[in-house]
Amino acid sequence: MSTFEVRRSSVIPAPAEAIFPFVNSFHEWNKWSPWESVDPGMNRRYFGSEAGVGAGYEWSGNRKAGSGTMEIVESDPSSRIKIRLQFTKPFKALNPTTFTFTPVPGGTEVSWIMNGENKGLTKVFALFMNMDKMVGSDFERGLESLAAAVSASRN
Repeated sequence: MSTFEVRRSSVIPAPAEAIFPFVNSFHEWNKWSPWESVDPGMNRRYFGSEAGVGAGYEWSGNRKAGSGTMEIVESDPSSRIKIRLQFTKPFKALNPTTFTFTPVPGGTEVSWIMNGENKGLTKVFALFMNMDKMVGSDFERGLESLAAAVSASRN
């Protein structure tokens, strides 16, 4: 079985306590997520808790946005968030995703990690596309936007 991991990290010049809420609530993702602008007409639905464990988000959009759900399954304040990310279109996939927040000189190192298995159609897809290259640049843009959103909220 073929597995993959996409991981990107960035130091954001703010304490973890200031960054964590932007990831711990899907209502905040529209301020920084690299995918929010992919489809301006995307349908979004929030469910469960407002933030933290049990908070959920469902989307359905154009061909590029696809559709799926995210649910926070673990939330350790200012330390770690685990998300159950499930795609339903363009192909079915379950990609556990984790954000970690580590204090470092000058701020907080935020790491965004997504894991998955290449099976079925995604295995064929993986022969032609490198998940790290495809998704990694989105993670980099997202972390830059997250830093900008945190900075704007602190000014």
